[in-house]
Amino acid sequence: KDLYNTYIYNDTYSEKISILENEFDLLHIKLRASTNKKHLLSLCAANRLVKEEIINANKVPGLYNEIKDNLGPFIYTCYIASPFLDDHVRSERTSFDIPDSEVNDLLSSTEISFKLIEKKVLERTKEYLADALKNNIEAGEERLKEFVNKKSPQNKSLLRHVDKEKLNVAPHTTDKELDKYVRDLAHEVETKILEEGLSNMTLKEGETIQDYEKRMNEYISKIGDIKQADLAKYVTHRKVVIDYLRYLIGILDDGNYAREKSIHQLIMPLGTDSSDVPLNNCNLWLLDERLAFHDYLSSDKPLKSMPILETDSMKEPDLCCLQISDQPILINDSKNLPLASISIVEFKRPMRNDMNNKSDKDPIDQCLNYVELIRDGKAHTSKGRPIPKAENVPAFCYIIADITSSIEKCCKIQDFHRTADNMGFFGYKKNYNAYFEIISFDRLLNAATERNKAFFDKLGLPYN
Repeated sequence: KDLYNTYIYNDTYSEKISILENEFDLLHIKLRASTNKKHLLSLCAANRLVKEEIINANKVPGLYNEIKDNLGPFIYTCYIASPFLDDHVRSERTSFDIPDSEVNDLLSSTEISFKLIEKKVLERTKEYLADALKNNIEAGEERLKEFVNKKSPQNKSLLRHVDKEKLNVAPHTTDKELDKYVRDLAHEVETKILEEGLSNMTLKEGETIQDYEKRMNEYISKIGDIKQADLAKYVTHRKVVIDYLRYLIGILDDGNYAREKSIHQLIMPLGTDSSDVPLNNCNLWLLDERLAFHDYLSSDKPLKSMPILETDSMKEPDLCCLQISDQPILINDSKNLPLASISIVEFKRPMRNDMNNKSDKDPIDQCLNYVELIRDGKAHTSKGRPIPKAENVPAFCYIIADITSSIEKCCKIQDFHRTADNMGFFGYKKNYNAYFEIISFDRLLNAATERNKAFFDKLGLPYN
């Protein structure tokens, strides 16, 4: 009795289960942690222990080496006995004449295997240890969350793409062990998303364009969550974005072209600025790699709402930036204020052909109007610091539009020059100190592909 009280809790539980019409007796026992270090399934026959199988958190989430209930720590063992085991024990009583797993699906419903016994028993184990397992799982999740937040923040977003069961770690796992575990999870997520991408590129049978765009946006979002992990992830992200841009500028199944907001959204979410959206959730590189170096960035927001201006104008540039940028964003390099510049980017719907030299239709006049409003607004940095001679800050205006007859006429009136590849125009408005570049969607796509071609080749990604 003294030995029993020392090594075994009074909390034992016996039950019967049926496996393919064979009855099995289970005895669940909690042993004091000092007697053993491993949780076991113990299979018995002819009143003897014949075979022991170690079980852990890989088979039972939350079943770590250290597990406890309201009475303290314990080691779990389940003893399994059955006439079936008695009939299939070998003569030396050290093993069973039972297959480890089902030979094929045809026999799985008629033949008992160790795999099937383990599966059915562990279902009861999870029920018996439910409270203790739940406490361990919650503590482990909290430990992992704390580590990622403090020691591995670049992988924080990937956790939402991982199956919940894989977010379980032992509460006392060391930082070194967690670092390896998180990196392994990141690799697993990357592999899964790359495989998913192979099917995401094509329109599924019976799928609408809207559903396709939604699915692609969700896929791009997943890529966005992990692209900071390493260069391979980031390059893969760029490949997906370029492919999606190629899709957007073509004729859709309904016979129409995508609206400019779809392309705008791909480059930067509408109605946001640099305080709302992390830079790694934007695709400014499609226009210019230098756009990443900014102090303030705004997308489709009224000039009045921009903290870098003092103006009442409700005009909304697509993208507008102060220094090193070219989208309806404002970008500003606060470290080199004398070199500050304004960049404006306007998007037009693919193949739009109704532009003329009236200010409300002419994208060139539209950009010049924005430039004047920004300069009149006494541009300063996002922190409120003045920009020397802000009224003379040079402007770079980019218009992303197909070269239709109407845009050609606008460029001719402004005396702009055609680019060598015949896919755009460029010019300079001296009185506004503004440089203009009209870029067709094909030119935008080709340029982005060429800039990234070497990286795609390194990863074996097709780009044609």
